[in-house]
Amino acid sequence: MSTYDQFAFIYDSLMSDIPYDKYAEWVLAKAPIFKNKRLMDIGCGTGVLSVSFAKAGYEVIGIDLSESMLTVAQSRSTEQNTDITFLCQSMTDIDGVSDLDVAVIAIDSLNYLETLEEVEQTFLQVYSALNEEGQLFFDIHSEYKMNHIFPDGPFTYEDERVAYIWNTEQGEEEHSIYHDITFFVRDAASGYYERFEESHYQRSFPLEVYIKLLERVGFSQVYTETNIFDEQPTDEIERYFIRAVK
Repeated sequence: MSTYDQFAFIYDSLMSDIPYDKYAEWVLAKAPIFKNKRLMDIGCGTGVLSVSFAKAGYEVIGIDLSESMLTVAQSRSTEQNTDITFLCQSMTDIDGVSDLDVAVIAIDSLNYLETLEEVEQTFLQVYSALNEEGQLFFDIHSEYKMNHIFPDGPFTYEDERVAYIWNTEQGEEEHSIYHDITFFVRDAASGYYERFEESHYQRSFPLEVYIKLLERVGFSQVYTETNIFDEQPTDEIERYFIRAVK
């Protein structure tokens, strides 16, 4: 199993503290199923939200760049008796998808785009695929989190199956972070731990930059919230939740 294959199969345990249910509730509240049918989960990962949206009644398409993540997502969908179409695509180059009522880019997936050009291209792709009055939902790391929370690493985690040491280093660009994570995954049969490493890079931009880009590509209304997961102090906001209407 390759390194990224391994990462895909332990990803869910590492994301166990993410309140996916609150994310789904936010989307359902603003884009109720009786008015909105077709939803694309962009950067769907292992399909947790995709399955949640399908169970709520949406016709769901999930896209991700990782075939390994999509393998896990398809297995989850099958086990949960949901009918979801999964496609291996980049969010900057969505192909063959249209007539969407809702698009979701969840759990800071947009922060993996390294340039403003890529962000704008993604917004253009989504805008083109949405129906009139269709909505885009996404969240981003705040500048505060990129500049003050992430650099406080290393962070550690341990449960019965997985342990990791997560080192962070600020990138050359403003509001960017290198994530270097060393995992120790316990083999159930032997009890021995296998070590492997993952490296990721994330970058964020000021909130107003995202808003201007959304407006530039044509979105008519843009709304920002901060308390979808939990109450956040105004001077220590870590995550912004943004909704844009075509």
